[in-house]
Order: sequence, then C-alpha cells, then structure tokens
Amino acid sequence: MTEENGAQALDEQPKKPAMKAAAKAARKRSAKKTARKTTKTKGSGKSLVIVESPAKARTLSSILGSKYEVQASVGHVRDLPKSQLGVNVDDDFAPRYIVPREKKDVIKKLKESAKGAPIIYLATDPDREGEAISWHLAEAMDLATDRYQRVEFHEITADAVRDAFNHPREIDMRLVDAQQGRRVLDRLVGYKISPILWSKIRRGLSAGRVQSVALKMVVDREREIEKFVPQEYWTIDTCVAKQADRDENAFNARLVALPGLKKAEIGTGEQAQAVTADLKAASYAVREVRKKQQLRRPSPPFTTSTLQQEASRRFGFSAKRTMAVAQQLYEGLNIPGEGQVGLITYMRTDSLNIAQVARDEARGFITQKYGGDFVPGQPRFYKTKTKGAQEAHEAIRPTSAFREPAALRKGLTPDQQKLYMLIWQRFIACQMADAVFDQVSVDIDAKVDTQAQPYGLRANASHMRFPGFRQVYIEGRDTEDEDEDAERTLPELTAADLLRLLEVKPDQHFTEPPPRYTEATLVKALEENGIGRPSTYASIMSTIQDRSYVKKDGRALKPEELGFIVCDMLTELFPAVVDASFTARMEDELDDVANGERKWPPVIREFYEPLAKELEAAAEAPRVEQQTDEVCEKCGKPMIVRWGRFGQFLACTGFPECKNTKPIGDEAEQPAATDEKCDVCQSPMVVKRGRFGQFLACSQYPECKGSRPILKKVGVACPKDAGDIVEKRSKRGRTFYSCANYPDCDFTSWSRPLTHPCPSCGALIVMAGRGQAKCTQCDWKGDAEPTSEPELVQASA
Repeated sequence: MTEENGAQALDEQPKKPAMKAAAKAARKRSAKKTARKTTKTKGSGKSLVIVESPAKARTLSSILGSKYEVQASVGHVRDLPKSQLGVNVDDDFAPRYIVPREKKDVIKKLKESAKGAPIIYLATDPDREGEAISWHLAEAMDLATDRYQRVEFHEITADAVRDAFNHPREIDMRLVDAQQGRRVLDRLVGYKISPILWSKIRRGLSAGRVQSVALKMVVDREREIEKFVPQEYWTIDTCVAKQADRDENAFNARLVALPGLKKAEIGTGEQAQAVTADLKAASYAVREVRKKQQLRRPSPPFTTSTLQQEASRRFGFSAKRTMAVAQQLYEGLNIPGEGQVGLITYMRTDSLNIAQVARDEARGFITQKYGGDFVPGQPRFYKTKTKGAQEAHEAIRPTSAFREPAALRKGLTPDQQKLYMLIWQRFIACQMADAVFDQVSVDIDAKVDTQAQPYGLRANASHMRFPGFRQVYIEGRDTEDEDEDAERTLPELTAADLLRLLEVKPDQHFTEPPPRYTEATLVKALEENGIGRPSTYASIMSTIQDRSYVKKDGRALKPEELGFIVCDMLTELFPAVVDASFTARMEDELDDVANGERKWPPVIREFYEPLAKELEAAAEAPRVEQQTDEVCEKCGKPMIVRWGRFGQFLACTGFPECKNTKPIGDEAEQPAATDEKCDVCQSPMVVKRGRFGQFLACSQYPECKGSRPILKKVGVACPKDAGDIVEKRSKRGRTFYSCANYPDCDFTSWSRPLTHPCPSCGALIVMAGRGQAKCTQCDWKGDAEPTSEPELVQASA
C-alpha cells in the first residue's frame, strides 16, 4: 500500500466524536494561522518604520518625511528569561523567549501604530544582532509575513536610506540562526558554569564563552612577566665626524658587528669595557654608502577593533567609551545648518570594503583640498584579512568626505569631535598617495691594529621627500620606540672617507618582559586569534573589569587576585571554555551558520555534550579556601580565608553554627573615627569593613551594636522632601535609589535619578536605558546627559 492510499484509508475510517472535534479545532487553528501569515491588513495611514534607538529614529524621521512614522524599540524586545536557563537542552536546545516586563508597553505601542500602517519596515542595524532584533519584533508583534519588510543601510544619509527603502527584503534567517546559536551558547556557559564559581568561590562571579578566554590571556601574560628573568646586554654608540668637518657636523654611529662576527652581542660590563677601549684606539673610515627611496603606504580604514585600538592609543578611551561615542555619530546628531545627520557609517564591522561612491568622493576631495599629487594613480582597495569577516559590510568612514571636522566643532561634544576627526582623517588618508622617504645607510669600519678584522658600525638617515597621506594622518603606536620615519640627517659621505672619533658611549640595558595588555592590544590579540566579533569587544573589556577580575594600572590591564583564582578554576574544571583555539573554532562554526552552511543546534550539541560531563565532575570539586593560624575568638575553631563581594576575609570553620568573620591584613587596622553619633547610645561611630563593604559601627561595640550603612549620594534632591537621594542595595543585591531621610520619606526608584530636571515640566528624570531618560511625572523621553560621580555620604539617623 502506498503512503497516499494508506492516508486515504485512514481518512475513510469512522472517527469518534471527540477525535472529529479535535481534528476540526486543529484545522481551524491551522487555517487561522495561515490567514494571519498571509492576509495583509489594509490601512490608509503612515507606513511604520521601527528602529532600535530614539536618536536613530529622529535622524531617520527627518530623512523620510511625513509619510512615515518612525518609532524605537529601544533595543531587544524579546530575550531568554533572566530567572531561568531558558534553553531546552533535550529539545535541540530550543530557546524560550519572553517579552520582558519593561518592554510590554513598547510592544503594545508598536502594535497600536502597526494597525493602521499599510506596511511595516524593520530598519534595525545591519548585522546579525540587528537581524535578530527585526525577527523578534515580527514575532512579538505577531506580524503576518506580508505585513513587514526588512530594510538595511550602513549609513543614515538620504541616499543610503532611499536606496534601502527602494530595495526591501525578507529577514535573513541564516543571520538570525547564527545569532540564536551564539545567544544559546553564551547562556549555557553563563548559566551552567557561573553557579559553580558561586559555590566554590563566592556569589556574583561569572564565566563567559569569550570573557573567560580574554581573562586567561591577561592572567597568562602576567605570569609570563612574573617568571621573566632579565638578561643584561650592552649597546655602544660612537660620535664621529669627517676629518675636515667641525664638531657641530658630527653624527652618531652604532656598533653592529664585532670583528669576524655578523652581530654585536655584548652581555657583560667587562666585554663592554674591552670593546670601548678598542674603539677609542681605532681608526675610522666609511666602507659603504647606500641610498634608496622608501615608500610608506597608508593604513586601511577603520574596523571596529582598529578604531578601538587607535582611540585607546590617542585619547585613552576605553572600548566601551569608543563604541558609545561612535554610536552617537552613526545614529545622527543635530548639526547647525544641516539638521539631524548621521556622520559615520555603521560602527560594528570587520570589513575593509569602501563603497565606490565614497571612494570617488574622497579622491575628489583630496584633489580639491591638497592637489593632484596627493591622489594615487589608481583608487586604493583593501582586502580584509580577518577570517569570517562580513564582506557585505563597509569599513567605518565618514558619510561625506567634504564634511570636515573643523566645520562640525560647534555641533559636537569634545569626545564626538575627537572620534569623528580620527575616523575622517584615517579614511581620507587611506585614499591618498604614498609618503616618500629618502633613506641613507652608512657602514663604517673601525680598525684596530692588533686585530685582522674591523668592528662594524652603522649610521642611518631619513628625510621625507613627499608627505603623501602623512599630510593628514599618522597612525599611533603601542610602544614608545623611536619612529623609524623620524627626520635624521647625515653629512654628505662617500666610500673611503676618513672619520675621527669624538666620543664612545657604552650603555647598559636589560631585556624586558612582554608588556601587559592594554585594552587596545587585548582587542588586537583577540581579533588576531579569531576570538569574539566586532559587537563583543567592548562588552568583554567592561565585563572582566566590572567583575573585579582585572583592574587598570594606568592603561595596562593587571589581573586581580580574584582573577587568578577564577582563571585557575576554569582552566582546571572547564579547559575548553578558556582554550583560545577552541573558542575561535566555535566562532568559525557560527560563521558557517550565518553563511547557511550549517544548522546551529548541532554546533551547540558538539560543545554541550562534553561540557555536561565536566559540570558533573565540577560539582564534586572542593571550595576555594585557604587555611590560617587564626582561631575564632567566639568558638575556638580554626579560621579560613574566603572570598566575599569586597575581597578576602576570615571566616570561622564552624559555619553555620558560628558565623564569626573578620577582615584580613590592612583592613584589620583601627577603624577610622567619624563625627557621626550612634542612634542607640549617642557614642561616636567609626568606619568598619565587613563582608559587604564599609559601614558605620558604634565605637562601644560589643556593648552597643548600633550600626548603619555608608551610602552614596547621587547629587540629586528628593522630589518629596528635598533630602539627598542615595544609592542602596536590595536584599537580592539589586541597586536602587531612595531618600536618605528614610523612613520619614518613602521615595524610592529602581532607575538612577539624573541631575538635570525634565525640560518639559521640571520634574525629576531618571535613566531609561541605552543613554535615554524619562520623566517621573509626564510623558517626556529623551537623551540622558552624563551624571556626576557618586559621592560618599554617611546615612542620617
């Protein structure tokens, strides 16, 4: 019997009433679903355009005009639940998405706007995350497939937006799947491994698929530095001049070869003294003069990682700060005389592509501004070296070469001005002619009568014949080594010229360990190893510092003691999670998903199956503890070192029967006195540190146990009684804000209050996420201005 006949025979059998009703209901639901997915809702209103941020919405609205209504989703509208894993590992790792409580009103508003719209355009960012946001919007709004279209643009300019709306497309599910796979993978690592760290070290720690690799790189580099043994070495420079020249025309020549040897390797002071004595007795003559022209080519335009690196070198910007400012430049700013304008192309990219129209415009600008000599004969094209780079994207560039930084000074903040100038200069320079240098290298023989072979010395000179791209931009450097293109001069020399010695200068050195990573060099190393993607670098840098795994020492990243402990535990229990090559391979496989070459569930399964076994073994691992000679003064049991939120502390081994704890080392010194009075006995209060940080305690403890927290004042007056608003923490560790006069005043807010009042009604405004603010009294919403740093204040009675 064929499958068709079998199906027909089954269909002809009599069905029970319940089965008939169920089948009818199923058919009805299926028909309804089909109709919902294919029936277009007619409307005569404006077309609805949905973007992520209000700033981007304002810029897009000014371009599209009155026929479109532009609204912002303010980031993601669906996500995995925070309180649960949200991934069914037994059902092909199916994610369970929810609309967070704070986004329900956003979805409701978008649905209302969509009712009368003839078409809905999803205009989220042009990357995988943007694609996923568009898909989540369509799902959360329950949109039929013919009701919406996806539009993608890499710059928010009239031409780019018009072209995007003339060529809408469907949502690319390959990109969505790649983002889903990455999200599920990150959730499995974070929600499965982090609780192990909580139970073995302390609560509040986290592990991450990429952050843990970055932490290991920082820790490994620090251990390299600790193990490094400096080696002594010497360099010897001479100051020489032509026989007939005055001393003012003298020049330096460095020893580069010992007699009969190619290299001058001097490892001790005794060797250096012997060579110095020989050089003082030697006769000097020019052996060879070499002259050549050297071309210096410009650097390619910025990608996300190179922009973060250069902003760190030039301005000391963190990766997070760089990306926040770049986002503002991309989404659009109000420029005098132009209105709301997007100033740069999309800032999360690993591509070096440049649109042909932008390349032609740059060449035209260079010709007009600097002259034809500064334009190369052929336009410059750059090939992306990063594996998995999304070549459909563009490099970061200004949206117009003719929009010079100096002309925008009045419309930009200092940070915006700095970053825009950097992006503009790098882009213009990348389309300019090579810089041309005249280089001279002079080899000199220093002959000692007692030796058959001479010492070899070398002098170099460099002169810039033509500046080329250096007229506009010179790339920063990670080290303070001498610039090889620095201007250096030599007198006119020819072979066999005799020289006279003025001075011999031996100099002792010691080899140095590899430098600590900075944010710039760590981002560079991550990119070179294929770890992370443009959208993740800034969050990686922030997370490893926010978790107190790493701190900044100047610009260098130095691991904290907690960072060493977490890294060592992850390396022991979950070696694959901190393995750079494994993480890079996972990135490549997720790129394969984005290219449609693989499905994402098998990729996750390959990772999760060995992880599940490691999780079982990790549960049996001992807690991180350190034995001490301290004895608990309450119960007499030994005390051990444990980790708390604010570092290490001593805890009684009799816990939970005995909960005695005390600080370690410097923290155990005499408490600092204050002017505060105890609420219980009116004695002076002192500052002490406990497991949860500093607090005020009565100086008469243990007779009086009066205490209260030291709170952070945010610099804003309470709207109810004009008292100070202070930062507090709930029992679950969540930050909130309340009046310092509690309980007399009951003002509280989960959102951080801002220092400036509402421009509409003058009431208090609070943060609303992603650089946005909202009023607590009226419907006003807008950009948030930077808040002042919290100030420590002792809580009033």
